[in-house]
Amino acid sequence: MSTLDPGLRRGDEEGAGDEKGGSGEAIADLSPAALQKLMAWLSPAFPVGAYTYSHGLEWAIEDGTVKNAETLVAWIADVLAHGGGRNDAIFFVAAYRSAGAPLRDIAELAAAFQPSKERHLETTAQGRAFLKAVTAAWPNARLSLAEAALAGTEVPYPVAVAAAAAAHDVPLLPALTTTLSAFVANIVSAGVRAIPIGQSDGQRTIAALMPAVAATAEAALTLTLDDLGGAALRADIASMKHETQYTRLFRS
Repeated sequence: MSTLDPGLRRGDEEGAGDEKGGSGEAIADLSPAALQKLMAWLSPAFPVGAYTYSHGLEWAIEDGTVKNAETLVAWIADVLAHGGGRNDAIFFVAAYRSAGAPLRDIAELAAAFQPSKERHLETTAQGRAFLKAVTAAWPNARLSLAEAALAGTEVPYPVAVAAAAAAHDVPLLPALTTTLSAFVANIVSAGVRAIPIGQSDGQRTIAALMPAVAATAEAALTLTLDDLGGAALRADIASMKHETQYTRLFRS
């Protein structure tokens, strides 16, 4: 029997993910080629080193704030709705809809917006690694233009993925939803290892957070850079305190 309380499955609003509305209509337009790219780019095997980061979760586990599947769901749901997940979604949408010089401005703002040194490393190291891998294996003219616009500057991860998705005509909402889903899966993977919880509860946690992912992605489509901000202060503080932990499994 799962220990995950269905009452903590945030975002389980009626109709979430319905194929007849919301993200379902956009995902129905996703071509097999675009789907293949998303599956490759956002796979845990893609060489960005995502498994080495916990987004501050490791400190929250040591502190006792996150201690089981239920509290892990609550922690990640708040990050999605009020913290880095929401802001990353806003940056993703802005970068996807941008080109040339504005893309560089968005990247610089996204890097400056990180609340701690470790979170800054987490997003920029993964972003640069992602862009390097994609341009090597999936080059095209539009991606080359994006890479040129970002040359010599730090590239946060959501900006890198958005630029690649736009260059390869991967629809915005599926690309954003999949990117947020990968973000959640990575934090859950850290929780499975560090709390620890079992693999089954890890998957139940991911399933419980799917409606929250969809809600964050769809909301971001209507937001702009003026809407950036957050209230997940404990997650930000966790990322600051992580570097002083006595023992650490993760880089953030």
